[in-house]
Amino acid sequence: MLEQRGVSREELKHSALVAVGILLALGLLAAWSVLVPGISAWENIVVAVIGSLRLTGPVAAAFAAWVAVRKRHAVRGRLPGTWQSLRAPLAIVVVVVGAFGATVTVLAMKAVLTEQAGHLAPTGLAVGAAGLALYAVIGWITGWALPWTVTPLIAGIGAYVLFTSLAGGSAWAGKLAPSTSEPYDPFEGLSLAAFANQTLWLLGVTIALLLTWTAIVTRRALALAGAMLAILAAGTGMARLLSEPRAVAATEPMVYSCQEWPITVCVHPGMRSGLTELGATFTTIAARLTGTPAAFSRVEQRPRDDDGRSGPGVVPIHVDDLTPGYASRAAAEFVGRLAGPCADAPGEGYRAIVTAWLRGEPLPSGPLPGHQAAAAWFSGLTESQRRDWLRMFYTDFANCRLKASHFGGGVASQLGPRPMLRGGPAAPAPGGETTAPYPVPGSPYPTMPNPSSPSGHVSPGTPGR
Repeated sequence: MLEQRGVSREELKHSALVAVGILLALGLLAAWSVLVPGISAWENIVVAVIGSLRLTGPVAAAFAAWVAVRKRHAVRGRLPGTWQSLRAPLAIVVVVVGAFGATVTVLAMKAVLTEQAGHLAPTGLAVGAAGLALYAVIGWITGWALPWTVTPLIAGIGAYVLFTSLAGGSAWAGKLAPSTSEPYDPFEGLSLAAFANQTLWLLGVTIALLLTWTAIVTRRALALAGAMLAILAAGTGMARLLSEPRAVAATEPMVYSCQEWPITVCVHPGMRSGLTELGATFTTIAARLTGTPAAFSRVEQRPRDDDGRSGPGVVPIHVDDLTPGYASRAAAEFVGRLAGPCADAPGEGYRAIVTAWLRGEPLPSGPLPGHQAAAAWFSGLTESQRRDWLRMFYTDFANCRLKASHFGGGVASQLGPRPMLRGGPAAPAPGGETTAPYPVPGSPYPTMPNPSSPSGHVSPGTPGR
């Protein structure tokens, strides 16, 4: 029949292949943008392929509408049979779901080349396939109802607006859309039951829409009866889906991946590739904090909503991804917690000098002459002298009580001889009385046992929930 309108089967097959290619390319592009960089976890891939529907779904709707417009012109008002009516939309569903399967296959092939944490959730993939089928059926019905040239464009834009508004709307509406929470949180579990209920809801709505359209076109009561059953299934899935919390805790205790020497650094197993850089960064900070109340020998990655409580010598850190600079960002956040911003500008300038050194950054000169003199004096100290200085004045640093008198004056005699700077010794900073010196305990280096092999390994732990 389509040949009557100048659209041959070969042209439709060619259009289907083009659609698959476009959907595959867009699916990979969208999924790649959703993937959290550096997290090697199957759950990350599942969330990414579901997130790819925000681009592939509207394209699938536009493609289905394009075919429906031509099919509607081809039948010319004749009443087709039930199977003849369903054959074309079902073929479109097969095409778009096949493109989704190809996207999943490409990402899975890349994933199997590296060790992935977690488990692949089949029900999560089913959500993506069912959501794409729903996009296609909506596009088909739109194209059939409005057989215009611009209908495919209308269907694509309309589908995008509809599901984007649902996903970004209220909590219950977001659950009904073919989407999931983004970005992926490695400490937040993915509920297989929630995915199953979401799949039941999406498939029920898809089948109900398709059979209702079939009943209208063919005037067959049997198709309408099937649509009612599909509505019951969709209602069951919706009720069960809305009764569950959107965020769920991980179903299994997490086993940290750790690097044990020179200090212990533990992260989510999907982010173990970041252990080397995190270990190097926090080993330096641990050495500089040795002998102070903030001394630590173990670092643990925690979720953002963690209450921050930990055992002695253990510090929690937050690492959202492994994009360049992730270790520096985690270190800056940790150092920032040691001493909060000072209320007054002079105190903030002196605090910034110490925090910059702890983070391994160049010392700021500061806006005031006192800050500049303090930075010049502090830069003239050796590394061991700076550690001794911090042990002496850590309480003042943590409580924003640093003054110009902490940087020079009588302090220098407590730190031992210091090297001469080019052009002569640094000028002492202006100020009043020096703070009373504190005892200088122990070695400035962390006392950690040296194992036979410094390579990282997996050790048990909890994510701090």
